[in-house]
Amino acid sequence: MRKFVMAAVGGTLAGVLLTTQIAGPLLAQESANKASVYEQLDLFGDIFERIRSQYVTEVDEADLIEAAIDGMLTSLDPHSSFLSPDDAAKMRTQTRGEFGGLGIEVTQEEGFVKVVSPMDGTPADKAGMMAGDFITEVDGESLLGLTLDDAVDMMRGPVGSEIVVTVVREGVDEPFEVSIIRDTIELTAVRSRIEGETVVLRIITFSDQTYPKLLENFNEQVEAAGGIDNVNGFVLDLRNNPGGLLNQAIQVSDAFLNEGEIVSTRGRDIADSDRFNATDGDLAEGKPMVVLINGGSASASEIVAGALQDHRRAIVVGTKSFGKGSVQTVMPLRGDGAMRLTTARYYTPSGRSIQALGVSPDIVVQQPTVLPDEVAEEDEDDGRPRRSEADLRGAISNDSVSDDEQRIIREEQESAEEAAKLRDEDYQLAYAIDILKGLSALQTDGE
Repeated sequence: MRKFVMAAVGGTLAGVLLTTQIAGPLLAQESANKASVYEQLDLFGDIFERIRSQYVTEVDEADLIEAAIDGMLTSLDPHSSFLSPDDAAKMRTQTRGEFGGLGIEVTQEEGFVKVVSPMDGTPADKAGMMAGDFITEVDGESLLGLTLDDAVDMMRGPVGSEIVVTVVREGVDEPFEVSIIRDTIELTAVRSRIEGETVVLRIITFSDQTYPKLLENFNEQVEAAGGIDNVNGFVLDLRNNPGGLLNQAIQVSDAFLNEGEIVSTRGRDIADSDRFNATDGDLAEGKPMVVLINGGSASASEIVAGALQDHRRAIVVGTKSFGKGSVQTVMPLRGDGAMRLTTARYYTPSGRSIQALGVSPDIVVQQPTVLPDEVAEEDEDDGRPRRSEADLRGAISNDSVSDDEQRIIREEQESAEEAAKLRDEDYQLAYAIDILKGLSALQTDGE
């Protein structure tokens, strides 16, 4: 018994000794790390004081501190940054859907400003800016070496004033200049229309107006179609949508899903992770859906596309999306400023992280700038009138079809011709509508 007690005590002592042996170096390392941090902070203070007292011209101390904070944040990733009180106020205004500027969402890549997407109907859109464009100069001044915020500041100015940006575009040999007139940007979050029997819902941005406007536009178009039974499907157009508010992306996804996960966010700690699920009720009542995306579809729009794709609720058509799979949290700071910090990654229902990869469409459809040569040749007007059997003198009439049936056939032909015209204007949208027509025809044949 005594031997057992001694062995137990010995085991306990050994455990204590082992713990001490492990913990000792760890504590020493932690102390060394803290000392190193304090030394770096002392170095920062020394540099700050030398700049303040010895720089060739007098500098504003507050500006120095803000620049140091912003540099610390922007060194982390392209989406973390410091927001001065003015910038924070502008950001709050932008999420409400109205702000001043050019109307482009931008990021930074290889030292230059890269256009994520031009927003519909804005000065940048009207001037011909495209997703993927690089802006290298503003009014003749190079942006190389500037932070993203500084570059954006150069592009800001009074409403009505002109700005000339130098653009580098893939497929174009030489840089070229684009003149843009600054304006107040009043974004309509959602636009809609009917193409034949298809309702097209175009979501331009995810501001706090998005979900209410989606419901409003949805109901208006369904009513105009004479009820949902007269609609063959819905196109959700997310092309060139730069994203916005996460809660709006969740609500839009939930509108078309009955159940299941919409998106999950995973932070550094498990406690910072979250999961968002759909609630019962599909706004479209199970009607077929096509989601349109392209390289200008980012962030919140990728959440919607990924959720509907993973649940097989919609066919995703277009080109690979931008690939912004991170979540930024805006944290208020003293003095009315704020800090935008990347705090999590988001994942689609199947567990995909699309960070830097994007959402891959189910069907890749490029948007051609011109008609393919073979199609253009077929459409060339050779000067001769187009004739059919019905135009021939003495053609036999079709008395096996009633007048009403002939009228229906003609209406279907006219509808098909209108759809063909749409291909010239927007090939990707026309492709999406054709898919819904095909799905509708299959459902009708199966009934």
